[in-house]
Amino acid sequence: MWSGANRAAEEFYAGLLQEFDEKKKGICKDPFIYEADIQVQLISKGQANPLKNILHENETIFIVEKVPLEKEEPSHIEELQFEETAISDLSTGENVGLLALPVGRARQLIGFYTMAHNPNMTHLKINRPVTALPPLWVRCDGSDPEGIGWLGAELISTSSNITGIVLYMVTCKVDKNYSVNLEDLKKSHKKRHHLSTLTASGFAQYELFKSTALDDTVAASQTRITLDISWSPVDEILQTPPLSSTATLVLADGLRTGVTEWPEPLEAKSAVELVQEFLNELNKLNEFGDSTNKDTEIVKHDAAAVDRSIECLLTVRGDLDFAEQLWCKMSSSVISYQDLVKCFTLVIQSLQRGDIQPWLHSGSNSLLSKLIYQSYHGTMDTVSLSGTVPVQMLLEIGLDKLKKDYICFFIGQELASLNHLEYFISPSVDTQEQVHRVQKLHHILEIVVSCMLFIKPQHELLFSLTQSCIKYYEQNPLDEQHIFQLPVRPTAVKDLYQNEKPQKWRVEINSGQKKVKTVWQLSDSPPVDHLNFHRPDFSELTLNGSLEERISFTNMVTCSQVHFK
Repeated sequence: MWSGANRAAEEFYAGLLQEFDEKKKGICKDPFIYEADIQVQLISKGQANPLKNILHENETIFIVEKVPLEKEEPSHIEELQFEETAISDLSTGENVGLLALPVGRARQLIGFYTMAHNPNMTHLKINRPVTALPPLWVRCDGSDPEGIGWLGAELISTSSNITGIVLYMVTCKVDKNYSVNLEDLKKSHKKRHHLSTLTASGFAQYELFKSTALDDTVAASQTRITLDISWSPVDEILQTPPLSSTATLVLADGLRTGVTEWPEPLEAKSAVELVQEFLNELNKLNEFGDSTNKDTEIVKHDAAAVDRSIECLLTVRGDLDFAEQLWCKMSSSVISYQDLVKCFTLVIQSLQRGDIQPWLHSGSNSLLSKLIYQSYHGTMDTVSLSGTVPVQMLLEIGLDKLKKDYICFFIGQELASLNHLEYFISPSVDTQEQVHRVQKLHHILEIVVSCMLFIKPQHELLFSLTQSCIKYYEQNPLDEQHIFQLPVRPTAVKDLYQNEKPQKWRVEINSGQKKVKTVWQLSDSPPVDHLNFHRPDFSELTLNGSLEERISFTNMVTCSQVHFK
């Protein structure tokens, strides 16, 4: 019996060590398989972590779980059905539950990890000194009476020796009528760890705004604004955070569809008809010597450029030049490549004949702008409207307009100066890079407008948020999944949370040692994604459904220390 356990511990440790060493060398590979039915993968800092709602830390860990069952090759019809349902299956965690292990098997694996690191186990065929590996976490199926969802192990070590191990247990239950007392939690912690002093730290998360598929104010994206608040000490369970707390505003905007298509026309007339009418009007003005008049028609914001939630805060500019007005007409009516070619052909012919002498804002480097400037002197380069040229021309005038719209918004709202925006609007980089930078600026706009619309903060907070986003995107690529965080004073946002129920409330009890803790948490979503809980349909909830009316989840994190003597 013991010889079998020893061999198993040796093999398990060897597999973990190899995975760890290869990761350090930058070798990416699939999870390693242990005893045919178990897979182990090393999750590095910054990677998606299934324990993020439990550990609240971002460290390198091993995740142990069942090897997913292989599926038979689907038929053509089944493939189509699978493609339609795959995303929903993954998002609801239906497949993740199949990866959990029985608690008994999980304890065995934790035992192998512990044995291998115990310096007293000198009979094991392991090179000494033992390499200290990252923490090990095993998915559990919750079939035991306590409802264990995870078992974990983390080493206690000095600079040169492994001195012990901390064993974690995470339980999760559906518990609408939870009954827990803070003093009982403290007593339990003291008794388990034989400690006389302790501290209790609180955390609460309030969901200030979250768009849904039914919310048509934010199309093709999901905007989420939350308020995270931390404080210490905690006086009671579900205590409202005091005004002396530390608060952080968390904003995210993501889940893009990633699909680009020729849009449905927003105008009854074709693009060619609209452009021809526009040129005729300018020609009439030219006949009266008024072609440089800067009083332009009021043009609707192009729907392709901004969501309605953003559009309502963007003032209509009255200084649109020729190229910007052309963009507005074409972007709302062009439905094909042929439309582009015909529209730009009409424009170039009108310029060549001298029918129009349109005015432009300074600073544009677009091909159309160059042709217009040349037409002032009666000579124009020959342009072949073939290949990608028409698309490039439309893209350039669209970029110019969007840049000016964004400048107007940020400067008009006193959230940024022209110098702050220089990186995003510079024409000195190639067109593709300009597109990337304008996309970044648009994402900043979405984040700021969401904040303005749904939590109505003070201008000081909006300014800090804008500057934070600008600084981030000057140094990083576009990331619509990025979460922006902004420290705020609780007094500035107290009206947003003091009379609301938190989406998540947590108390952590410890005694000055980071790894030795007891955590109790209440949330309106399960922190353990692989356990099967009954989820109510929307029909079961009232429109004013609160945390109390919905199913609540409680989870506990407890630990015990084992010292190697």
